[in-house]
Amino acid sequence: MEGTGSSGAGLVRFLAASGQRVLEVNRPDRATRRRLGKSDPVDADAAARAVQAGEATGIPKAQDGTVEMVRSLRVARQTAVKARTQAVNAIKALLVTAPTELRDRLDGLPTTRLVRQAAALDPGEVATPTAACMLAVRSLAQRYQQLGAEIQLLTGELDRLTVRHAPALRALLGVGPEVAAELLVCAGDNPARLGSEAAFAALCGTSPVEASSGKTRRHRLNRGGDRHANAALHRIVIVRLGWHQPTRDYVARRTARGKTKKEILRCLKRYVACEVFAVLRQLAQQDQPTAARNVQERPKPRLPQPRHAARWRNGRQGLSQIIAGRWPSWWPGPPARG
Repeated sequence: MEGTGSSGAGLVRFLAASGQRVLEVNRPDRATRRRLGKSDPVDADAAARAVQAGEATGIPKAQDGTVEMVRSLRVARQTAVKARTQAVNAIKALLVTAPTELRDRLDGLPTTRLVRQAAALDPGEVATPTAACMLAVRSLAQRYQQLGAEIQLLTGELDRLTVRHAPALRALLGVGPEVAAELLVCAGDNPARLGSEAAFAALCGTSPVEASSGKTRRHRLNRGGDRHANAALHRIVIVRLGWHQPTRDYVARRTARGKTKKEILRCLKRYVACEVFAVLRQLAQQDQPTAARNVQERPKPRLPQPRHAARWRNGRQGLSQIIAGRWPSWWPGPPARG
């Protein structure tokens, strides 16, 4: 199936509940799509061929446990944070062109005091530009306060769910409720679907990609993967740079060897991904009933057999006999001379 994390999520849950094996396939190759066109039968045929050839072996996320609850709360919190930032930016933009008496009262204040004083404004009857600007600023300030209360509520729920579901993950240095929520959402309700530590690192975009050519041996930054999970690992590294002495010692050693700060951060993110994966693997082992229900065995590749496969095998054996000077039993005989 395509789109198991979006429009196909409901069908995935239905098929998994019915005991069916579900595999996730990527969209068809761009070159193939340009050559064959786009239609439902063509996409279905491409998906079937990808599974049969062993190219598509990904197991979709279960989306039926605590991690799905965390994902929903994160969506609400992220949109609230973005709206709150837009509200305070709009207040400061209005103050740039506000009447002098209003600008003198609010301009240059810290954000907390600015919002508190703006929310207490009394515009009275909206009959002048000053009154209209005061009403607009007060409305934005009250919206900022409401969004702040909403963010606080959602953060508390995320804190409670992540501590209950993955206490070992929350115990890691630099992992708060938001970072833990992002890493759990990246792994899904069935983290056992991640086959190895390298697979999780690639999923987070922290695995180095080889970019060698000729005698030059080098690796480049992996720009793929889940960028939100990559940002979460980056925040963990930034916290540890200030508070974790082994991390600071590692930075000093790598700097002495000529590594740049960006290269050191990439190495540290790879190490943190390894540490997080170990915790997720322990979490999957503790949740054996859910893992047994949600994790499906990866199918072995089954390549289609050619129509003349048996004849080809006989032909190879017969060719070796002919080279040795012996004619196979099924061959009609040596060619006529002359």
